[in-house]
Amino acid sequence: MLKIKNLNVHYGGIHALRGINMEVPEKKIITLIGANGAAKSTTLRCIMGLVKSSAGSVTYNDENITGYPTTKIVENGIVLVPEGRRIFPNLTVEENLILGAYLNNDKKQIAKDMEWVYELFPRMLERKQQIAGTLSGGEQQMLAVGRGLMSRPKLMMMDEPSLGLAPLIVKDIFDIILKINSEGVTILLIEQNAKAALEIANYGYVLETGKIVLEGEGDELLNNQEVQKAYLGT
Repeated sequence: MLKIKNLNVHYGGIHALRGINMEVPEKKIITLIGANGAAKSTTLRCIMGLVKSSAGSVTYNDENITGYPTTKIVENGIVLVPEGRRIFPNLTVEENLILGAYLNNDKKQIAKDMEWVYELFPRMLERKQQIAGTLSGGEQQMLAVGRGLMSRPKLMMMDEPSLGLAPLIVKDIFDIILKINSEGVTILLIEQNAKAALEIANYGYVLETGKIVLEGEGDELLNNQEVQKAYLGT
């Protein structure tokens, strides 16, 4: 579905991404783990066209989307749920969700998608008229994911969805990721909670200072001694 080949990104004199290669097969959960500063977020931002690559390519369903504007990438079926949620705090839950469907002019389809999101997140239905900035951290994360789903993505990329959340809420978020995936949405997940990410991932990549240093099936990486020592605290 998504293929990244020899992708490089420079920020001024900093070589942030150093020729990474990775694949995201359709309907799978792929995770990218690594320490802070490894350029995980840069990878997602580059796929979304928010950061320009200096070399390499991003191919989606056999179409080279390198350099496409972000709106066209969203139209093609890729969406990013950014780190820090980035909801609109002064708008209601419902207004935030409607903004997620800004490329869709079909009101019936928008209403149908809204129903789907409310089925996934019953708490959002209860709070649909509530100002988004007054939601708890976990609810804001659910809203950010729901807003992303309103564009009916085929590939959803998530940047640190569990960041700053209580352990019980983290479990809810990962259950939701599995549920979304079970409905046919491919997931590319960046997560500092490496254990939780690898437990649900079909395949994972380990990124260190802009290079992929290790890759393998989720279970395989969970049991890898280097990964355990560096990222799992064992």
